[in-house]
Amino acid sequence: MEVLEIAEKVVSIAHSIYELINKVKANKECCQRIAGRVKALEELVGAIDQRKTVQLSDQVEKALQKIIKTLTSAKSYIEKYASANWAKHIVKVSSYKDDFDIVIERLNNRFHLLLGAMQLEHGNTLALMYEKISKQEDDEKAWRNDDAQLKDLLLSHTKEVQNNLEVLISGMAVLLERREKSTAEVNKMIDLQDLQFEPNGKPFMETSTSLVYKGKYNKATVAIKRYKNPVHTTTGDFQSFFKREVETLESFGSPNILQMYGICVLNEAGLNPEFLIVTEYCEMGTLRHVLDTVDLDWSTKVSMCMDAALGLYRLHQTGAKRKIHGCISSQKFLVARGFKVKLAGFGQAKTETSLQRSDIKDDDKELCYYCPQKLEDVNYKYNTKWEIYSFGIVLWEIATREKPFNNWPIKKIKEEVCQKKTNQPLPDDCPKELKEVIDKCRRYDSILRPTAEAIVESLSIINVESF
Repeated sequence: MEVLEIAEKVVSIAHSIYELINKVKANKECCQRIAGRVKALEELVGAIDQRKTVQLSDQVEKALQKIIKTLTSAKSYIEKYASANWAKHIVKVSSYKDDFDIVIERLNNRFHLLLGAMQLEHGNTLALMYEKISKQEDDEKAWRNDDAQLKDLLLSHTKEVQNNLEVLISGMAVLLERREKSTAEVNKMIDLQDLQFEPNGKPFMETSTSLVYKGKYNKATVAIKRYKNPVHTTTGDFQSFFKREVETLESFGSPNILQMYGICVLNEAGLNPEFLIVTEYCEMGTLRHVLDTVDLDWSTKVSMCMDAALGLYRLHQTGAKRKIHGCISSQKFLVARGFKVKLAGFGQAKTETSLQRSDIKDDDKELCYYCPQKLEDVNYKYNTKWEIYSFGIVLWEIATREKPFNNWPIKKIKEEVCQKKTNQPLPDDCPKELKEVIDKCRRYDSILRPTAEAIVESLSIINVESF
């Protein structure tokens, strides 16, 4: 890059700093002190256009390269106090004055470095002018003034956050009330005439046991699941199954758990009745389908992990008796518009004390979600810790978009998971906090695996805006 191009980049960063100054919410005087030095640097760099008075040496280029790094650092400093999270930054840093001192010291050094490299005839005059705008006593005064105002600013900010929280809680209460009303009406039979299927009549999703169609119910877009082989199921049995599933869902009222509307029975009096379940429509399909077909950035992946964790948390933490899903996999999560993930497939959801699985088969599609304890002991009972392990595999799928232990035989899985006690690797660029959560969920020792609540807390501190 030529010297003039580098100089233009310096000017560009300087102007972006000036724009930020007007948005600063705290430490305003310190930021202004930084901006004054940046302005002096910009004017010095502007002299490069006057090619007759400047020697464009390698030293000038090196000085400009260092200035770019320093201005970028200065911009980052100001951005922290111009962002909505400025208060969080102040609370997190041990000494925000140290940051200020480092920035102005670097700006001072870079000014004198460039001034010396340019060898200007009026260099001494510029140096004296710079000294006037960079007096240490003025810097100290600016910091003291900002520090004195900080207490009032934090107090005001705290009150604002509290007010916003009260509004949020009030809004959530209204939404929960609406949700309760809708779920109170959900446990009902739906007449086929009240359902409208898409004109093409084709299912948008098919599983081994059902076909899923898009349709309308009471003007709402819904998914209509039609079971393929209902021959051995009576209407009474199916209604009992549906009642269990609805009762499970009614206790949650969570946007991260699939909403159900009702069931519809065709040929109810006949020998082979057909059953339809009407649920909330998730246009993107299963989580596994999205991972197979869509390239996702880390911001989206982290948000999807959080949605999935919130759904599992509501299942595990709601009610007097701890409930577990019983069959966690990437097929049991659905994805709505905006990559919103919802937990579904509650046919096996039971209290922890009543759920047990028996044999292990090599062709079991859920084998990759079995915890080490189950792989080692066929009689190991399904429990919350097993479910957390399975969820860790789902989080790994989101992070990698790969299929876990893809087509591995049970012998190889047992060797890797139980004997070597190793996990499938995560991408090198996986956010550190997300990697820690996934690895904790996949720990061999079940006692050391986190709760769903702990998973939500860990994921909530990941800053998706940084990706």
